[in-house]
Amino acid sequence: MREVAYAEALVDGLREILAKDERAFIMGGYFLGLTPRRTLMAKLRDDFPARVWYPPIAETGYVGTAIGAAMAGLRPIVDIATASFIFHAFPQVVNEAANIRYMTGGQTKVPVIFHFNQGIRGGGAAQHSHSPQAMLWNTPGLLIMAPSSPRDVQGLLRTAATCDDPVVFVDHVKLFEVTGPVSEDGTAIPFGQADVKRKGTDLTIIATSYSVQVALAAAESLAARGVSAEVVDPRTLVPFDGDTVLASVAKTGRAVVVDECHRRCGVGAEIAAVLAEEGFGYLRAPVRRVAALDVPIPFSRPLEEYVEPTAEKVVAAALEIAK
Repeated sequence: MREVAYAEALVDGLREILAKDERAFIMGGYFLGLTPRRTLMAKLRDDFPARVWYPPIAETGYVGTAIGAAMAGLRPIVDIATASFIFHAFPQVVNEAANIRYMTGGQTKVPVIFHFNQGIRGGGAAQHSHSPQAMLWNTPGLLIMAPSSPRDVQGLLRTAATCDDPVVFVDHVKLFEVTGPVSEDGTAIPFGQADVKRKGTDLTIIATSYSVQVALAAAESLAARGVSAEVVDPRTLVPFDGDTVLASVAKTGRAVVVDECHRRCGVGAEIAAVLAEEGFGYLRAPVRRVAALDVPIPFSRPLEEYVEPTAEKVVAAALEIAK
């Protein structure tokens, strides 16, 4: 194991895919946005000049091209960059890629990875702060991964690179500087295998992507108040490891779900529904959701902080049900 930043683990994972499979190529290299870490992607492009392409900013066109390439036997990795840009390609992702294998009776594979950076990043405003993963979770036919650590992004990418179904890679720019160990033995992390990021006994905090880091910060604050919080990261939404989530709630009897989607019909809403439907008998208090408020994300930083899920809000929700 060695300690690296999430951004390095992400690019190392992409490099590994390109080195191992000549059918793989990257369409769009904005994975790391405009952060200082973007030089890592520039180096990757220099090392694989024929397999890192920058298409015109026409998401419907280049996403459709990637789907066609996948159907023809290649393995595209498509960077859609800011999450809201996927709305321009919804017909391709939701109505084509997600349905093709089913509608051909399994005869046509669509091994493509769609990557985007979701969530509230600081000044992104209403058109650059979307978290559309709940909408995509509502679309059968898509696999969805949402890593929260260097080890997870590398391990889940190894699995995604071998999938014959379309994979949506939910990412977040606030993760790029998070450091942690990565596996150097090429170990893949299977989809549908949640991870308990922190053990606890008094309540369970369930979160994905960057919200896991928010949950871990909240758990640290709760520990100082004498409350032991367990943090569970599903890591993938499709498939979803409900067994691990339910086992944790069965142990603690209380649950807080943290999510950067909006409160209504978000990822947190679905997880809360699973707990209500399958784990009601375990609960000693109502499930609490800490999510983005149901308004467009404002540009103003103070207003953005009022809207977004924060560690302080998670602590408040946890203390309310831990009484």
